[in-house]
Amino acid sequence: MPTYVYEVIEENGTAGERFEVDQPMSADPLTTHPMNGKPVRRVITGFRIAGKWSDIGTQDKLSDKNLDRIGFTKYVRSGDGYYEKTAGKGPNMISGNDDS
Repeated sequence: MPTYVYEVIEENGTAGERFEVDQPMSADPLTTHPMNGKPVRRVITGFRIAGKWSDIGTQDKLSDKNLDRIGFTKYVRSGDGYYEKTAGKGPNMISGNDDS
């Protein structure tokens, strides 16, 4: 379901608060704010496409499963100076502290 951006039309005609509403494409655009009843208009904004270089695409590429698949090892900080393996080969935990 698409998310639409609306803005309140102030009494002097200027743009006011903006808010988002999830609506089916078949629904008529809102004409009033659902909470305060002020008049609103739909705002045209840019859209997001989940492509190769988008935030969503980057998250998929950096997932533990994908990093493991392509041969990387990933460690996540689990304490003061300690890191726990979440993907790949290598020790299950490493330490940056020199306790020896």
